[in-house]
Amino acid sequence: MSIDSQRLAMTFRQIVLMNFGFFGIQYSFGLQQTAINPIFTFLNADPGQLPILNMAGPITGLLVQPLIGALSDRTWVNGLGRRRPYFLIGAIGCSICLFFYPHVTALWMAVLLLWLLDISNNTAMEPYRAFIADKLPVNQQPTGFLMQSVFTGLGITLANVSLYFFQQWIGGESSSGIPYWVYGSFYIGAVCSIGSVLITVFSTKENRPSDEELAAMRAQPRGLIPAVREIGEAIKDMPKPLWQLALVYLFQWYALFIYWQYITLTIAKSVWNAEQGDKHLFEQAVGWTGLVNGWYNIVTFISAFGLMVLARKYQAKYVHAFSISLAALAMLILPHITNKFLLFIPMIGFGIAWASIMGVPFLIAVAEVPKERYGVYMGIINMMIVIPMLIETVTFGYIFDHFLGGNPHNAMTFGGVLMILAAVATLFVRTSQRPEVDLQAKA
Repeated sequence: MSIDSQRLAMTFRQIVLMNFGFFGIQYSFGLQQTAINPIFTFLNADPGQLPILNMAGPITGLLVQPLIGALSDRTWVNGLGRRRPYFLIGAIGCSICLFFYPHVTALWMAVLLLWLLDISNNTAMEPYRAFIADKLPVNQQPTGFLMQSVFTGLGITLANVSLYFFQQWIGGESSSGIPYWVYGSFYIGAVCSIGSVLITVFSTKENRPSDEELAAMRAQPRGLIPAVREIGEAIKDMPKPLWQLALVYLFQWYALFIYWQYITLTIAKSVWNAEQGDKHLFEQAVGWTGLVNGWYNIVTFISAFGLMVLARKYQAKYVHAFSISLAALAMLILPHITNKFLLFIPMIGFGIAWASIMGVPFLIAVAEVPKERYGVYMGIINMMIVIPMLIETVTFGYIFDHFLGGNPHNAMTFGGVLMILAAVATLFVRTSQRPEVDLQAKA
């Protein structure tokens, strides 16, 4: 029996359980968004250094995700399957890195551990995308991908909100200048990363390939060189809509990286009028940033259910263009808000956009690529994510210092303009993906 014939409808509970591991993966990612750059700052990093210090994310994503995708396409481990071995190994790595991260004593240690953490995150995340495409029939894939948005919202919310609450209860700092309230969030993440993935591993079995498919899979050459060759061939054969989607991702993810690097500095300047040297006020801004980011991820959790409905009624590109337009509006407004409580209003739009970013574009992708190459193409799509991040880490420090006056407010505005360009580019994607109502009409 082929994998295609085994792709049976799943209950909502089953879809929840198969995606539960995404919760822990995204908790880890949430700490990368909100806590890592403040830790760099606590270790005396200059604001203009933040982009280059974050190079681990794009570099490891560029190298690891497509390789893991290609390798998982030709993997079958009895008892575990095709995708589960990879996100299990990745989760173990995340847990170890998160446990040790707040104990760093120098900037170079923080950067090195970020590299290891990001390798682990990428190893876990990419096969999860292909896991959905493997298991679910076409009509349930919107629910599957957007359920990942739900757990993205929950995981990142817990990560961010935990920073704020630990700040209220735990005082003191380490000899290296890292506040003790940061430790609790990382310890929780270490437990969540492995714990949530184990729930998926034990609750959801993978569809075993037929004997013919398994023989063909095992006949393929193994190792990194064949995997790299397959990636090159897949890029050469990549459908035009995916190239168009790459332009969307260029603007979208460059802007998102700016947001994560400079949101704390933006809030510190606009609300507290704090400079980097004022550590007490900066710590307040860090805690409030965690609360604000937690709020937008709560919105992500809630709005993902609405996007599931919209994605069934309308083409995915229109849903995505509308959603990221809201993120553009949020980034343009944020620098002008001086009341900390008003920050929550524009972040509603940012949360809706984040739900779309984490789920909707994959509906476009799976409609364009062959099922037997889901893994490698999910890896390539993630290359589309990390290449803009890499470009940002290399270029934005110079832009920030020489064209934006070293002002985080200008950085956030620049990111908002890029989000507008991403929304416009989305409208020009020519995709064969159709909403469920169109498919039913054709049938």
